[in-house]
Amino acid sequence: MGEYMEIIGRRAKEASKRLARLGQEEKKRGLLIVAEELRRKTDYILQENHRDVEAAKERGMKRSLIDRLELNEQRINDMAVGLEQIAALEDPVGDVLSMKTRPNGLQIGKKRVPLGVVGIIYESRPNVTADAFGLCFKTGNATILRGGSDAIFSNKAIVSVIKESLCKRKIPQDSVILVEDTSREMVRDMMQLREYIDVLIPRGGAGLIANVVENSSVPVIETGTGNCHIYVDEYANLNMAAEIIENAKTQRMGVCNACESLVIHSAVAEQAIPLILARLKEHRVEIRGDERACGYTSEIVPATEEDWGKEYLDAVISMKIVDSMQEAIEHINRYNTGHSEAIITENYRNALRFQEEVDAAAVYVNASTRFTDGFEFGFGAEIGISTQKLHARGPMGLEALTTTKYIIFGNGQIRM
Repeated sequence: MGEYMEIIGRRAKEASKRLARLGQEEKKRGLLIVAEELRRKTDYILQENHRDVEAAKERGMKRSLIDRLELNEQRINDMAVGLEQIAALEDPVGDVLSMKTRPNGLQIGKKRVPLGVVGIIYESRPNVTADAFGLCFKTGNATILRGGSDAIFSNKAIVSVIKESLCKRKIPQDSVILVEDTSREMVRDMMQLREYIDVLIPRGGAGLIANVVENSSVPVIETGTGNCHIYVDEYANLNMAAEIIENAKTQRMGVCNACESLVIHSAVAEQAIPLILARLKEHRVEIRGDERACGYTSEIVPATEEDWGKEYLDAVISMKIVDSMQEAIEHINRYNTGHSEAIITENYRNALRFQEEVDAAAVYVNASTRFTDGFEFGFGAEIGISTQKLHARGPMGLEALTTTKYIIFGNGQIRM
């Protein structure tokens, strides 16, 4: 392990001890002053973000990925609003979840406590910097952030604003530490920082997540990639389906909750495909379909086996035609990434069956997959969207950043 990360780890661990002692009002005031400062320093943050965006353009980064990187006044305001929402949420730290009295008189309870130090490795999303700080701070955790080189100037600007704000409230500035060295060696060292980091959360592409899951000695909460499907049932309102698909695919193409795959029942395919195609053509989205889908129009490109499991993060979507709901569910469960899946249907029984049998963190009926988001779920923000099944699943808010301890009260009991 390198000395650079060792020092960061020690600083974060020390800060976490002080954060765990902060009261609810202190944390609330800290978050509100950071939100205020983000708005006040908008011009400075945009200036630094512009450096990242211009560098990305020079490297030929895809437009959909630049969209993930680029900030504007609204997005910075959204960061501030997220922090204000987090400040207003009920603080889970200190909640006593249960308390039972044993036959021997011992009272045994379970209480929520901070995790300690949360490490986050992420790519090209400067808003994650503010969201991660806010959620970790509210739950009494220190956080070590290792963003991608693409967003280094943006992240440095946001963290500097956060630190200045905390200093005004005499709160440890090491509550949040940015790893400013963006080399791969730092990721490797961070993954071995088990003595100081209590949990590691990777946010990014499949390669980054797989690397962290496979090589980290620190416990990992896996946030998965998003091969999200929308199934157009034989009982679907087709105009609704076309509108939802357009939103889910094109509102922001470079995000993990965008729709990447369509599954359409053959009973409505002839009517549904032209409606969907017309909507997606407006956004220059290429459709890659199976042989049956291609048979409806020459504008659909033949799909390969790789397409069914692909998270494109681009103006491309796959299309599969099926003859039954069973076939749709089997296809989705085979190729999905456990993120977000949706059915468009007017049939209540089919809706419930889809929600019951599709294996994913979020399953929708007649709504866009784009809602899988901590802000939209009322968490204020999110630390990531977990696609694993242990500890946390789906958008991860405050409770996902706590653990529990047992608290036991006695009056002199000894074990015989």
